[in-house]
Amino acid sequence: MCGINAYFGKKECIPILINGLKRLEYRGYDSCGIAVVDNKTKELKIIKAKGKIVNLEEEVKKENNLHANIGIAHTRWATHGEPTVINAHPHTDCKTEIALVHNGIIENFETLKKFLEKEGHVFKSETDTEVLAHLIEKFYSGDLKKAVQKALKKVVGTFGIVVIDKQGKELIVARRGSPIVIGIGDCEYFVASDVSAIIEHTKKVMYLEDNEMACINGGCEITSLDNITLDKETIEIETNLEEIEKQGYKHFMLKEIHEQPETIKQAILGRIDFENNTAKLGGINLTTEQIKNIKRIIIVACGTSWHCGLVAKFSMEGFLRIPVEVDYASEFRYRNPIIDNNTLIIAISQSGETADTLAAVREAKKKGAKVIGIVNVVGSTIARECDGGIYIRAGPEIGVASTKAFTSQLVCLNLLTLYLGRIIGSIDDSGAKKLINNLLELPHIIRAELKKENEEKIKEIAKKYYICKNTLYLGRGINYPIALEGALKLKEISYIHAEGYPAAEMKHGPIALIDKGLPVVVIANSDLNYDKVLSNIHEAKARGASIIAIATQGDEEIEKLCDHVIFVPITCSNLTPFVNVIPMQLLAYYIADFKDCAIDQPRNLAKSVTVE
Repeated sequence: MCGINAYFGKKECIPILINGLKRLEYRGYDSCGIAVVDNKTKELKIIKAKGKIVNLEEEVKKENNLHANIGIAHTRWATHGEPTVINAHPHTDCKTEIALVHNGIIENFETLKKFLEKEGHVFKSETDTEVLAHLIEKFYSGDLKKAVQKALKKVVGTFGIVVIDKQGKELIVARRGSPIVIGIGDCEYFVASDVSAIIEHTKKVMYLEDNEMACINGGCEITSLDNITLDKETIEIETNLEEIEKQGYKHFMLKEIHEQPETIKQAILGRIDFENNTAKLGGINLTTEQIKNIKRIIIVACGTSWHCGLVAKFSMEGFLRIPVEVDYASEFRYRNPIIDNNTLIIAISQSGETADTLAAVREAKKKGAKVIGIVNVVGSTIARECDGGIYIRAGPEIGVASTKAFTSQLVCLNLLTLYLGRIIGSIDDSGAKKLINNLLELPHIIRAELKKENEEKIKEIAKKYYICKNTLYLGRGINYPIALEGALKLKEISYIHAEGYPAAEMKHGPIALIDKGLPVVVIANSDLNYDKVLSNIHEAKARGASIIAIATQGDEEIEKLCDHVIFVPITCSNLTPFVNVIPMQLLAYYIADFKDCAIDQPRNLAKSVTVE
């Protein structure tokens, strides 16, 4: 949550900062601001705006003669204090000689604030962040780095910060629990929350670890918060600028839905051992003995990744015959989970920085479990802290509502299931070949699903229901989590109240919500539960519901029962979630588009939840 961007070099920094914020806006868009050292006056100039980056851009245009080569910038997702200009970052000390931007939460800010107020410090905002600026001011005597080090020793909580003073000679960067990446250019440096803000300038980066800091002043010195010099590895990132552009699509979300045939292909590429009918997953880092001793699997995740875990539970238990639990990462460590060294933890996070999932990883490791991460971002904290893992290779996902990351996560979990099953012996050659062949068919199947005529049909359905106030989603078995995911997508981007349920649970309460015209989206594939689902459709129709069915191609019977049918290709039952989630994503997208919602940046949401 929130986006940090900073620059040190010889170029005009304001356009670089503004453009970087635009690339980070998916992390937060309540308010924004920049602080630069004016080349002429040698003073700090702070410019802020409420709302999106375009508002800040207008404010910056009013400063015709402002030129600077060092600056910091921030786009905010509000935690402490309403989204206002006063609460926007950067925040300053009493004299406006020090400015900083901050991601994270200062848990002891109230205590620190009272202490500083007694010393005469005057606060302007409601934020926890402003405490840091005044705390640094307290310790500042000309050495900014030392002042930051002393201030951070008083802080309880999480932070990713960049600090400058009016001297304009250096950027001080520090991190604990909130991601920071430093880009290295030609006699210039870029600092950001993630690489999307700096990819157009350089591909050489360093990632700060927790309790590390950087002093950028023509070079880049990395130390611990205790001032111990550290050697940092420079990494060459693979992301291309084209991946974070819309490329003609109206929204990033629609672009990312259409990228799924390719992202699924990338998730599979090079990971099939055809000779031995298994998966090649070199990053798992578990011995054969450790795998054979697994007695229980716990999947921890949040939001869409949690739904992915629920799908994996069905396939993993079916193939591996090992009990699988799926926990909200936000609840996991607070229930004192029962874990031992025969427990395998799988942590799923697109960003690799989700605060609750990271806390769950640390709790599991502390209790002796082996932890595998399923993440998208190379070099992310969860990727580094897990014992092993799988990168999903989905590329940057800019839309706040996850789409392509979800299906890529599912691919990797199926590959992991195949890998474990072959070692354990629960998947034989025949079963392995079938699973491999079905996985390899997925990109072609989903590409066919995304044909224009299919999308137009979903668009027409969306046009009929975008004015609805409530929607019910029903699924059975492995597709119950897809009903949850469909409902979540609709809630996230259209603000329509939607609930997902196991279809059999409809009679145990939700049926009371059904009245004339209520849209009910039902997953009705031709499988073992088909007859049961038809009964659910009859029950909903009898009470006046409008039924939108997602059904298997060739099913003529279901068209007689339903108001609308979206046909999906035939695939094996454990891979039906892939084909069913595509129309769910498109339906939510077009409903939100007809409502003219901010699809890529839904209200109150941010892409990467890096605070608890």
